[in-house]
Amino acid sequence: MRLRVVRPHPGPADGSGVQNPRRFPPGSWSATRPEPESATEQEPRPKESLDPTELERFERTFLPHMRAAYNLARWLTRSDQDAEDAVQEAYLRAVRFFGGFRGGDGRAWLLTIVRNACYTGRQPGRLQESTIPFDEEIHDVEDEALGPEDLLLQKASRRALVQALEDLPVEFREALVLRELEGLSYKEMAEVTQLPIGTVMSRLARARKRLRRCLPEQMEGGPA
Repeated sequence: MRLRVVRPHPGPADGSGVQNPRRFPPGSWSATRPEPESATEQEPRPKESLDPTELERFERTFLPHMRAAYNLARWLTRSDQDAEDAVQEAYLRAVRFFGGFRGGDGRAWLLTIVRNACYTGRQPGRLQESTIPFDEEIHDVEDEALGPEDLLLQKASRRALVQALEDLPVEFREALVLRELEGLSYKEMAEVTQLPIGTVMSRLARARKRLRRCLPEQMEGGPA
């Protein structure tokens, strides 16, 4: 079985010579998101191949989410090749453990496998090199009302957002990509990252604040 990785649509050049992983649609930061039922990865007896009926169900369930899988991998690894390798590994693992999928929206199930592939398939220290320690449980969580930071993010240029995201620590990039680009609910984010919902929410709040600080001053209208 061969996998054809679907690359994200390349956007305007950002000066780095690297294709941007994802287009930022206007107003996407504050979109309303549903909370579909999702399944978690389980460990039944692995299978190396699927029969025709299983293969049809597998493709119907997961192929629509391959772009999201590549986007997550690309933002986590910041490498086209590493992202493709991670998605390929995740695809094969999903085939092997498809018996553990209990139905529902397969996106969170697939993204969990992709995330694990990104963290376990990299050379030691490369993915984690930009992480920063902090106590996530003690930080206040922003509410979902559209505030000044959200308005700034909506007005920021795509190039500025891409660069700001690229500069964030990996756990902050992950939180913003899952929530703001892929539209996952807090519950789905907790399933994908295997973290408590409270930790997910506080991490996302920190990520939004850190992203705003990374945006250039001209996005705020210049110095005060």
